[in-house]
Amino acid sequence: MKRESEYRIEHDSMGEVRVPTAALWGAQTQRAADNFALSELRMPHALIRALAIIKICAARVNARLGELDAKLADAIEVAAAEIEHGQHAGEFPLDVFQTGSGTSTNMNVNEVIAHLATRSLGSPVHPNDHVNRGQSSNDVMPTAIHVSAALALRDQLQPAVRALRMQIERRAHELHDVVKTGRTHLMDAMPVTLGQELGAWAAQLQASDERMVEIWPRLCRLAQGGTAVGTGINAHAQFAETFAKEISAYTGIAFESAPNKFAALACQDTAVELSGQLRVLAVSLTKIANDLRWMNSGPLTGLAEISLPALQPGSSIMPGKVNPVIPEAVVMACAQAIGNDTSIMLAGQSGNFQLNVMLPVIAYNLLQNIDLLAHACGHLGEKAIAGFSVNRERLAAPLRLNPILVTALNARIGYERAAAIAKRAYHDQRPIRDVAAEMTDLSIDELDRLLDPRRLTAPE
Repeated sequence: MKRESEYRIEHDSMGEVRVPTAALWGAQTQRAADNFALSELRMPHALIRALAIIKICAARVNARLGELDAKLADAIEVAAAEIEHGQHAGEFPLDVFQTGSGTSTNMNVNEVIAHLATRSLGSPVHPNDHVNRGQSSNDVMPTAIHVSAALALRDQLQPAVRALRMQIERRAHELHDVVKTGRTHLMDAMPVTLGQELGAWAAQLQASDERMVEIWPRLCRLAQGGTAVGTGINAHAQFAETFAKEISAYTGIAFESAPNKFAALACQDTAVELSGQLRVLAVSLTKIANDLRWMNSGPLTGLAEISLPALQPGSSIMPGKVNPVIPEAVVMACAQAIGNDTSIMLAGQSGNFQLNVMLPVIAYNLLQNIDLLAHACGHLGEKAIAGFSVNRERLAAPLRLNPILVTALNARIGYERAAAIAKRAYHDQRPIRDVAAEMTDLSIDELDRLLDPRRLTAPE
């Protein structure tokens, strides 16, 4: 049982609260910690960092506009910068599942900054009157979602997607002449090259990158300055525009003040849109990972077209077994991301009148998805794509017997005769070339030319 000396008394508009003596937070954070214990999930560092950046820029703007004493603003900035750079991480203990506006987390950040600034300044810094000057949780939290997502896209996900695409393109170029049996419905189809197969993966990633680029204009519109309901009450008339310029200079991202603050507070359509784009990326990564798993299957009874790097023993009972662990991990991460997208979609519907009231869960799931998918791209590229080897003989053997090659004869002998040849070749387990030589008047030289698998990957 803790002694009284291990607590201090803080107060807010509702009265006194006991707070652990060593804690940097205050009364409102403590109330939230006592009220919300639904999970062990905590607000991600990326969001706390974005909130700290918002407080830095708001303090600078308020000082410039004459709304805040310069010494106060400097103390707030120094304290917030410590948080931005990862210090005091243990001072943000609140559950993701809290008040839907995120007021508790906004006040958590305000109180920690106020405590640090008071300590350095030697005079009181108030979490509401000073740190939160010209702000409301209702515009701070939507702004933090946009800022944190933009930083994470720029610094994590887009570089990871581009690096994976480039890695796949390098392997595609390296394997451009390796011909294999194509598959549709998991059944033998016309030949393709490994370069073509990998090129399709790269094109999927290119499209995902393009989608993320397209969202930037909307992601860069910030709610800050709308304050409580979108009218800008208690903020300087020039605060919104000046803040947008300040945070743009601070982050290097071209943010702008949202033209309609009512919409910026009331809805999270941009977060829902971005989440949908991340879902598409998760679907693409799942397709790539599953293709790798199928191509690696075996090594005796599966396709065994490639061999993925052997990273760890695959069984606690079957000696020598090695599994495609990286593609499996990626598929699981993608399943999580797709589930998170559903949560974000449902949360996005909860904009009631002037405010969305599921902001914390939107922030948590959106940032988790960006982080998950960035790491999934990195793992897939570095630990699977870069190191797989090609079993060329295993690829060549089925090509010689593939009855679907007869498709190349359709224009010369017609579909029905070609189908009869295919059935005979499949039944007899003989090459199409030999059966077609018996059942048509085409010469061996012409059949060799028409049925050349390499030529069939790039029809004239």
